[in-house]
Amino acid sequence: MQWIIFMLLLFISSMEMLTQNRWKKQASAGLLENCTGCVLCSENNGCITCHHRLFLLIWRDGIRQYGMCVHTCPPGYFGVRGLEVNRCTKCRSPSCESCFSRDFCMKCKDKFYLYKGQCFRQCPPGTAAQPGSRECQETCEPGPWSEWSACTHESRTCGCKWGVETRVREVPEAAREEGTACPALLETRRCRMKKHCPGGE
Repeated sequence: MQWIIFMLLLFISSMEMLTQNRWKKQASAGLLENCTGCVLCSENNGCITCHHRLFLLIWRDGIRQYGMCVHTCPPGYFGVRGLEVNRCTKCRSPSCESCFSRDFCMKCKDKFYLYKGQCFRQCPPGTAAQPGSRECQETCEPGPWSEWSACTHESRTCGCKWGVETRVREVPEAAREEGTACPALLETRRCRMKKHCPGGE
């Protein structure tokens, strides 16, 4: 009876050792995966420093902090190169998908519109949403219409029944410089001309 108990205990002990060895192999494999591109790596926190061409990406999971070396920073981050370490820094705005600096967004997440480096749910007053680019573009407010021109047909002001007259309006200089999309700046309409020119021309 004692011999059976001894064999049973030996079997249980060997199974525990086998399980521990398998767990250690998996843990070390996971650690190697997390330490790709690292110069220094922590068993608990992943990468601490990276090779000079890579960026160190740090994120939190609860109270724990993890590091990973990446070639390009993920959405919501931008790369900052430094003398000792290159870091992925998070964009300040949570609605920003990619940014040039902490406070200047270059592309917004879905349902947001980009305007002057910031993300908005609705475009500010004086701007219009561009669905294709998901940007806000300043609207153009031209000046008043001019008077209608003389009624002409092929540069003549008489001798035909019908001609065309036009009017125009100016765009403010600031709107021209920014390449803002403007409404119609020229209008034409049909007009009645004098059938007979003075002097019988």
